[in-house]
Amino acid sequence: MKGKLCGLRRMEDIRYVNEFKPDYVGFVFAQSRRQVTPVQAAALRKALDASIQAVGVFVNEAPETVARIARDVSLNAVQLHGDEDAAYIARLRTFLPPGAGLWKAVRVQKESDLQRAQSYGADLVLFDAFSKDAYGGTGKTADWSLFGRVSPPRPFFLAGGLHAGNLREAVRQVHPDGVDLSGGIETDGVKDREKIKQILSIIRGV
Repeated sequence: MKGKLCGLRRMEDIRYVNEFKPDYVGFVFAQSRRQVTPVQAAALRKALDASIQAVGVFVNEAPETVARIARDVSLNAVQLHGDEDAAYIARLRTFLPPGAGLWKAVRVQKESDLQRAQSYGADLVLFDAFSKDAYGGTGKTADWSLFGRVSPPRPFFLAGGLHAGNLREAVRQVHPDGVDLSGGIETDGVKDREKIKQILSIIRGV
């Protein structure tokens, strides 16, 4: 199972992930307390271990802007967390650098949310908890029982409120191809080395 640690914004965060080597890390370019500028992200990306893939998180951004940042920061994939539809994704593909992956986040409220994820044409779907107040990063968990009733498209990642205390149970119920954590690897709003170590140990052991 793959692991993505999202919301990196300090050089200390890069040192932590370089030590424990998750599969992916995420840089948030959308409005958020974890937001980084393209210039900041490029500096962090340059210091990132070559074995770790970098993903950029965007919300309702112009396709041309997403593609420009993907090139400037050398992103391996872009993750769309807003209201982007299949037409947007098809258009974005024409601008992205060759080989860049295209991920779509879907906020899960009901079974139909899992079913419609197939229609976006993304390379990977990331299922997150629904919130009427934010597009992601809320720390809420989705209704994992929905995944037992509907077969979501593969591959997919699970996000939303995951931490060391519930990660094994989430994987047992949902059987994702990967998991995405941000708040669950933080203490007082910043990335925590020991929590990163613990989470990656769990991911590699399930």
